[in-house]
Amino acid sequence: MSLRDSDAASPFLDIPGVRNIRDAAIGPIRPGLLYRSGSLNQLTPEGAQRLKALGIRSVVDLRGAVELAHWPDELHGLDLAALNLPTLPERQGDERPWPDDQAALYLYMAETAGPSIAAVIRHLTAPAMLPALVHCAVGKDRTGLTVAVLQQLLGAAEADITADFLRSNAGLGLLDGPVPYIDETGAERLSRPVTAECLLDALHRLRTRHGSVEAFLGAHGVTAAELTALRAALTG
Repeated sequence: MSLRDSDAASPFLDIPGVRNIRDAAIGPIRPGLLYRSGSLNQLTPEGAQRLKALGIRSVVDLRGAVELAHWPDELHGLDLAALNLPTLPERQGDERPWPDDQAALYLYMAETAGPSIAAVIRHLTAPAMLPALVHCAVGKDRTGLTVAVLQQLLGAAEADITADFLRSNAGLGLLDGPVPYIDETGAERLSRPVTAECLLDALHRLRTRHGSVEAFLGAHGVTAAELTALRAALTG
């Protein structure tokens, strides 16, 4: 079986045990270098071999420590670099310090995700880290914003970025609305479909506060040389 779904038009990869996995290449970004997905905590041995066949060299996990403790990635002996770069602040007890409202969450991430995204860029430009897979729990919010910032930085058109972002609704079965799930503390919550408005508002927030995506990243220590290295590695 091909690594891709039986539908040739589908953007999703057929990796057993991994949800919402696809190539993040749009516009000038070269295919086969940056992938995005949900967590690997249910990755099967067959799925691990398919990741190996893709040439994945590193995995960046954007989840927090409590999530990692409950649902650690299953790598089945894959020889790759695994890095944890939480997008959101850690919980205080059982309470989430971030908003439950999706629109507010994206604006919150625009304010707080800078250090994590900067660290992702440094990781991607380090030797032998590509191809890389970036993931969070289901690959739609934390991964969605992180990958969108990278795609914008690398010159992808806003319409293409938004279209790729919205694919998570199909990848997670959210086309008909929210779906309940049990979080890492045992609480029942709703997984909500992503919207273009949430993403565009977050990107607008970070650009207006800093002037540009490059300036946003520069405020978190990313150098011009690192941006040049990222573009050389992932585009062209």
